[in-house]
Amino acid sequence: MARNTTKEYRNQVMYSVFVRNHSREGTFEAVRRDLERIKSLGVDIIWLMPIHPIGTKARKGTVGSPYAISDYRAVHPDYGTLEDFRRLVDDIHRLGMKCIIDVVYNHTSPDSWLAEHHPEWFYHKADGSLGNHVGDWTDVADLDYSHRPLWDYQIETLKYWAGMVDGFRCDVAPLIPLDFWLRAREEVETVRPGCIWLAESVEPEFIRFARGQGITALSDSEIFQAFDISYDYDIFPVFQDCLEGKLPLSRYAEAVSGQEAVYPDNYVKLRFLENHDRLRAAAAIPGEGALVNWTAFLYFQKGMTLLYGGQEAGCTHLPELFEKDPVNWTAGPDRTELLRRLYRLKGHPLLTDSVYQVRALPGDILLAEHRRGQDRLTGIFSLKGNRGLVAVDVPDGTYPNLADGGSVEVKFGRVTCQGRPIIFESRGQAGCGAEEAL
Repeated sequence: MARNTTKEYRNQVMYSVFVRNHSREGTFEAVRRDLERIKSLGVDIIWLMPIHPIGTKARKGTVGSPYAISDYRAVHPDYGTLEDFRRLVDDIHRLGMKCIIDVVYNHTSPDSWLAEHHPEWFYHKADGSLGNHVGDWTDVADLDYSHRPLWDYQIETLKYWAGMVDGFRCDVAPLIPLDFWLRAREEVETVRPGCIWLAESVEPEFIRFARGQGITALSDSEIFQAFDISYDYDIFPVFQDCLEGKLPLSRYAEAVSGQEAVYPDNYVKLRFLENHDRLRAAAAIPGEGALVNWTAFLYFQKGMTLLYGGQEAGCTHLPELFEKDPVNWTAGPDRTELLRRLYRLKGHPLLTDSVYQVRALPGDILLAEHRRGQDRLTGIFSLKGNRGLVAVDVPDGTYPNLADGGSVEVKFGRVTCQGRPIIFESRGQAGCGAEEAL
């Protein structure tokens, strides 16, 4: 883990914005006009998906993927000017939020500025043409980090943007040498002390695939040496399989709890139900009750919470990466109030520093706990809206339900679950020590 990573990142919420599709205009200015609303959800950091020009050669779709960048040091002209971008970032800061931008350093478009001026810095196929290692990424050419002058160029680019923004979300970070990230972090710190580093880590199967092809593929344990925050992809496949009924919920609970023994004490995972590469949560999790419980659990988890623009509007449609496809802001139930209420929970000190454990109980109920000494923050999440009695290890009494503002009664070491999220705090002496649902 990066030695100076603060555990306070676990109390924060990040909001992902796809500028092209956030509004019908698809501009920096349109995002700027929406900042007050975004802030009101309870957001600490805004992550802007790639803001740079997109290549035309081998382009997918009509307007192309924002991850097929043609110039790392420019902004997409459709989004606005550099001054428009600066104005957006200034207003993000004025509202007390931070801004990070996407860094796509594994590859560029085949007709990028770098491909034109430094073709020697790229991976070449046997016939000498530019190529890429991942078959379906046909609109990009991979960079070759065996060339040290490339490191200098990329780090200077990071330092340039660090003069404006607060950090970086690094696309497929495991495919780039760890030593590059370590040096980049050290040098960027001279420009932006406390710069935020978020790694899009990859799933275990992708690591195995890449290593089988002789490609650099960093594990999370390596990524955490240079980055503050890492994606939750190490256990995301288990989450998906549980949602689809391929695995019991207990497997997911074990995977979450297992992270506590694998990563350093100050590890920060980016917790999400959806992102621009995955199904919308409202599509993957049918039923309002189930989605409310999963959302409450998302905020309860140990780590930083990620929201993808449109999640608060109950969107089921995932915006296209290769076309203009604006978010439908009236798609479903407005979950703004739910997110605001859960954000108030996010600042709880036990979410900053605790021993975290999750257990699966009969009836598709998750019983989760943050514990520090004799203090406990207990969460009960009925993921299919089932009712039942849940045994908890806290003293009998009545507690405020931090999930909805109601109350929770513990009697004989049991809580009645009515299908809605339950979150409550207990201090001092523990209860009966029971760990099962009845």
